[in-house]
Amino acid sequence: MISNLDFYKNKLKEEETRLEKELGTLATRNPENPEKWEPTTPELNPQLSDDSELADKFEEFDTQFGIETALAEQLTSVKKALQRVAEGTYGKCEKCQEIIDPQRLNANPAAIT
Repeated sequence: MISNLDFYKNKLKEEETRLEKELGTLATRNPENPEKWEPTTPELNPQLSDDSELADKFEEFDTQFGIETALAEQLTSVKKALQRVAEGTYGKCEKCQEIIDPQRLNANPAAIT
């Protein structure tokens, strides 16, 4: 068992808050499943926009979608780590069941191996 569990729990909570805040600038929560995020689509008016402007908007959306996806995956990992804290299994490697090195957990509190 990890000795300073409260330290890691606080770190994970801070990371959860940061990720949710950052996601809120790029996406909105899915009303049917609040655990899922949906990227915000750009305002498009094809009749008033030229091809270059439309291409820029689609490129921006594509970049935003990639960032949103990565942030959502990180958030899921953090939430799973918080669940492991609640279950008392936090800090154990999922592969070998040994304690994860504290230096690794300091670098990535959501680490599973």
